Amino acid sequence: QVQLIESGGGLVQTGGSLRLSCAASGVPFSNYGMGWFRQAPGKEREFVARISRSGGRILYADSVKGRFTISRDNAKNTVYLQMNSLKLEDTAVYYCAASGGLLPGVRWSEYDYWGQGTQVTVSS
Repeated sequence: QVQLIESGGGLVQTGGSLRLSCAASGVPFSNYGMGWFRQAPGKEREFVARISRSGGRILYADSVKGRFTISRDNAKNTVYLQMNSLKLEDTAVYYCAASGGLLPGVRWSEYDYWGQGTQVTVSS
């Protein structure tokens, strides 16, 4: 059974930082590209960041580039999202996702497994 479990969400003021973690089980983690997506109330789920199987290829949405950092530790079966300089518009439920594709992109349909999400709320 595949499980992706996110943690690290919470309430933070603008300009603050949070670090999200996503622990995977039931999959050969190093064989999966990993992504982070987010969904704000009333909005569609949107791509945030992606990291390749080895960690060598990383992609960010323009809205988070320079502020967020995605990383992974294959020994721990965990992917991270370090979020700095948080803005009000970063408020959303954040989901991690796993893709068995060679190099997944920005579309949610490219990902095979999803976590349950963790809430990030940025306040002024």
